Amino acid sequence: MPALLNRVLDKLVLHGTLTEAEPVAARMRRLRIEGDELAGLAPRPGQQVRVLMASGLTLRTYSIWRYDPAGAVELYVLDHPGRGPGAEWGHTVQPGDAVRLRKPEGSFVLEPEAAHHVFVGDETAAPAFGAMLAALPPEARISGFLETATVSDRLPLPYADRLNWSLRNGTSIEDEVRRLAPAPGGVAYVAGEARTVQRVKQYLTREAGWDRRAVRTKPFWAPGKRGLE
Repeated sequence: MPALLNRVLDKLVLHGTLTEAEPVAARMRRLRIEGDELAGLAPRPGQQVRVLMASGLTLRTYSIWRYDPAGAVELYVLDHPGRGPGAEWGHTVQPGDAVRLRKPEGSFVLEPEAAHHVFVGDETAAPAFGAMLAALPPEARISGFLETATVSDRLPLPYADRLNWSLRNGTSIEDEVRRLAPAPGGVAYVAGEARTVQRVKQYLTREAGWDRRAVRTKPFWAPGKRGLE
């Protein structure tokens, strides 16, 4: 990378060092990044950070699993076949490696005062859902559905016993949401594969009577789409 471009990028990002890396599910790895520049950021549950890959010209987005105000960000990174730049980075980065990332951002966030919280998604949605669930009190009304490829892909989410779980075996997420039939009156958080997210939103708003403003969506991946591989 040209030195001038590198210096410009350095002014636009936060700098940290990977201090911990461990598997937390069959295809998910926990990465802890620490640094003085990461202190005092105050992300909202569900927000994300963009990490610069080695070239500096490629960004990949990861939900914040946990944040330490003293200066640490924890990410859960999914490994998958046909690795793109993000999956390759998440698989190979090691403690001691420098990491450059942008400040927390995004509108896919928890609405803490909602009367009912409905979570719908797949493995890729679980890190964001984990941060949201961890911020809710025990008395919160929680329901939802998560789909994974295998049982070993399930993350240890807070309040996991209040969610319905299924394996990716032919039953669609949309069908499962129809069976769940969540009544309007709360907030639905729908995330995962882009087309599935759109179909679930259409069901909730067109058939189930949900206000569009009460359905928050985040497409985390799409087959063959650059940047969302």
